[in-house]
Amino acid sequence: MKVLVTGGCGFIGSNFIRYLLTDKEAGSDVQVLNLDNMTYAGRGRNIPHMRLCSDVRYRFERGDIADRDLVKRVFDSFQPDSVVNFAAESHVDNSLVDKSPFEKTNVEGAAVMASEALKQEVKRFVQISTDEVYGSREEGSFSESSSLNPSNPYSQTKARAEGRVMDCVVEGLHIIITRSANNYGQYQHPEKFLPRSITRLIRGKNIPLMYSQENPGLNVRDWLHVGDNCRAIWHVAGHGIPGQVYNIPGNNERTNIEMAQMLLETFGFGEDRIDFITHRKGHDFRYSISGDKLEGSGFVYKHKDLKAEIRSLVEWYKENRSWWEPLVSEADK
Repeated sequence: MKVLVTGGCGFIGSNFIRYLLTDKEAGSDVQVLNLDNMTYAGRGRNIPHMRLCSDVRYRFERGDIADRDLVKRVFDSFQPDSVVNFAAESHVDNSLVDKSPFEKTNVEGAAVMASEALKQEVKRFVQISTDEVYGSREEGSFSESSSLNPSNPYSQTKARAEGRVMDCVVEGLHIIITRSANNYGQYQHPEKFLPRSITRLIRGKNIPLMYSQENPGLNVRDWLHVGDNCRAIWHVAGHGIPGQVYNIPGNNERTNIEMAQMLLETFGFGEDRIDFITHRKGHDFRYSISGDKLEGSGFVYKHKDLKAEIRSLVEWYKENRSWWEPLVSEADK
């Protein structure tokens, strides 16, 4: 089984490659080609740190998924059975400043990949999307048939990417789309909420938490362990129905202040270590997706205890300071 993974140097992509190459659950005959453009979010030395570079089943190609000639050459050379497209610009704050990289990678890049996969008669194509395409809701959960209402440039480009790749379904490409909840775990860039909070506490700084009079840290996110996300993606790649969407929730909804309190408790600190900051634009109140369809397909979670997983994650960041310290931005030092 040859699997072409795009964006495999990033947080979820690198964890997915590690799953494919090291977990017996994924199978024993997997070969992986990692196509990654090595933008800032993929420069964390994830693959070398995971000691995967020396695996004879692993290959790396640097390049942009929006480059049609490059993509064709990669497909011709590797001849993948499956494609899993993680490659994306993903930081909402950055999309509010300049959405052009999001348009190029998230939309055009996804379309190029799906088009080439169709031409090469690839057996299956998995487009990685996000629960943010649904937008916010105060009660209940979104199902796969719910209408989309993305509220920021990042989620808008992810929604449009879904439409572009699904155009290839009518022409015969086996496409699965996954919409996952808020991922957390090892090798996540320090710009994201959990690793930023953890690495700041390790360095003696406070946790920045968005606040308003109407909403004092009460935004809700559903926390999904990256290991379970990777397992679910591979599960639906093999067992999902072509042309359909699969939500991947974490089943761990928490307010942002609850997550901050959980971290502070792990470190033994009080709430005086929280710095309240102004809400940014496009900061949705609550994301919530139903996983009935996924679990009905036979998928079983392994990482259910959020408190225990957070304690383990804090220890990992403490023990791997040499990995994340070079990634901390100048403004956060």
